[in-house]
Amino acid sequence: MRYPESRKGDVVDRYGSVRVADPYRWLEDLDSPEVAQWVAAQNAVTHAYLATLPLREHFRRRLTKLWDYPRVSLPAIENGRLFYARNSGLERQAPIYVRAGVFDPPEVVLDPNQLSPDGTTSVSQFVPSPDAKWLAYAVARGGADWETVRVRNVATREDLADAVEWVRFSELAWTHDSQGFFYSRYPEPPKHKVLEAALSGQAVYYHRLGTPQSDDQLIYQRTDHPAWIVNATVSDDGRFVYLTTYRGSDNNNQLHVIDLEYPGAPRISAPIQPLVETLDAEFTPIGNYHSRVYVRSDKDAPNRRVIAIDLENPDPAAWKVVVAEQANPIEHARVIGGRVVVHHLVDVRSRLQVFALDGRSEDEIALPGVGSVADIYGRTDLSEVWYVFSSPLSPATVYRYDVDARSRLAFEPASPPIDPTKFETHALFATSQDGTRVPFFLTAKKGLTRDGRNPTIIYGYGGFSISLLPGYRADVPAWLELGGIFVTVNLRGGAEYGEAWHKAGHLDRKQNVFDDFIAVAEHLVRESFTSPGRLGMMGGSNGGLLVGAVMEQRPDLFAVALPAVGVMDMLRYDHFTGGKLWATEYGSSSDPRYFPLLFGYSPLHNLAPGTCYPATLVTTADHDDRVVPSHSFKFTAALQFAQGCERPALIRVEIDGSHGYRPTDRLIAERADQWAFAAAHLNLRKEPS
Repeated sequence: MRYPESRKGDVVDRYGSVRVADPYRWLEDLDSPEVAQWVAAQNAVTHAYLATLPLREHFRRRLTKLWDYPRVSLPAIENGRLFYARNSGLERQAPIYVRAGVFDPPEVVLDPNQLSPDGTTSVSQFVPSPDAKWLAYAVARGGADWETVRVRNVATREDLADAVEWVRFSELAWTHDSQGFFYSRYPEPPKHKVLEAALSGQAVYYHRLGTPQSDDQLIYQRTDHPAWIVNATVSDDGRFVYLTTYRGSDNNNQLHVIDLEYPGAPRISAPIQPLVETLDAEFTPIGNYHSRVYVRSDKDAPNRRVIAIDLENPDPAAWKVVVAEQANPIEHARVIGGRVVVHHLVDVRSRLQVFALDGRSEDEIALPGVGSVADIYGRTDLSEVWYVFSSPLSPATVYRYDVDARSRLAFEPASPPIDPTKFETHALFATSQDGTRVPFFLTAKKGLTRDGRNPTIIYGYGGFSISLLPGYRADVPAWLELGGIFVTVNLRGGAEYGEAWHKAGHLDRKQNVFDDFIAVAEHLVRESFTSPGRLGMMGGSNGGLLVGAVMEQRPDLFAVALPAVGVMDMLRYDHFTGGKLWATEYGSSSDPRYFPLLFGYSPLHNLAPGTCYPATLVTTADHDDRVVPSHSFKFTAALQFAQGCERPALIRVEIDGSHGYRPTDRLIAERADQWAFAAAHLNLRKEPS
């Protein structure tokens, strides 16, 4: 391959007594013409190469068909009306609909496709007002994390003049008079550094409809810790505002409460009452009954439990355990219709249980099969549990469960775009280097021949206490149909087995995550599912870091690497956007305790020139303001220099895309390129039609 020139600079950083060269530092200047030219040249080389792949058009056509089915989001219910997003199939974005009731016809409230015909402006969240007359919605250029909140009249479909800017990492929480909402914002960032400047100074404000943002009331901020995250939510009955404060990206938080006293005439300036001032555990409000607030917490319970805090006597000695910690960790919990609904994970498979408010077990909600629940929703004043269920072979479907009648109903159910009877999923385990059992899910055609020749892709994440549940991906069937295997791995660093599982894979234990992933790959080879020449891996964000680290630690074990929007420079990740928040997960290179650990696995710093690395297709986006694209730029330049064999090292940069957003057509194109690249280098061939 002839790659565009990536010049080397002479920048050297000092970490204690260690000097570290950073020759591609210039690629961090995202607004420079030189970087723009480099991106354009790299994209030209990559797309020219991708155009030669024999299965590229096949995957584009097949993925377009596989994506073409209706799908909906969980609804938000206010004043009896249901608000939800629904994509008919291939729409670039999902329009937002409203129903007067569950069985009433839907009407479009907002069509994001009309905001930007090319899909470059996304609607990232929407929240109806309690009287269902208004819809607050957030728009983002290129799907970036920066949001501007607008307000739409649900009846007239017209927007107010209100524009709330520089919103990020924020809830939108209406007061029950429907006259305004709480939100979190940052100061306006420096010009020309909007997508990369380090974040500082987030604060909670209250915006009243029909007033300029400059008049918004400051509610809460932490000037003593400007890097911390602060957010506000409002209880279902409208009486309480819950203020949660996070010092990093973990779940540990402080909890404060504002008693608005009268939901219909809220006292916005009421005093803030501290409930939890420590930062050693999670305290997430899940509902209330009068002054009794129910909280999901891992305080003294790594698998989480539900406790009740009476605001009239909030002393910790008076807290009551409602749902005790069990052997299986709690993934979600919510107070719904006078009950506590709990989502447990049993070896990464979902189980829904219903408890009375005094903790008595009342019911178990039977799920449609073996699979995973992505989220649950409900209100304290309604006895309906809404949840999203899927499995590797069944698309995500929204269900409504009536707790009183114990009946289940699918809400606008998805029509399977594949014949699931042709495939099967196996729940398996591998043994990591230290003896830990690592679960994984393997999906393939029925009657798979274990001869070591099956092209296989392993997908993992392993971080930030995020559980990687076995769910449906619309693009995977195209891989399975051609004889490929798809594997998802539940690595330490996630929350599949509670907080202890998370802590076993973060900070100074991060190597456990890579060892777990390698153990699953070795298991697949040893059991003749595949072989190193037919084995590839993919992951995004923290999963991109995973792919980058593993391809360097075991280049002999994989033939393909697909790191997406990855954290590749572990020495400088905390210099950009919200990177400082990740120090609770990774540690910081400025801390002498963590510098040698980070330097030891940082993908950018552990490429050995002359080594034959897997065929690599890096993917990122120019509007990624969470993991800035310079991570991928620098890693690609270093990999192209270091690659010691003829396997390609390419980067694909999505224009007007972000960390997790692509319009549907661009998402299909990117996924098709990834699968075609994997197929070409794992010796997968299209079967005769």
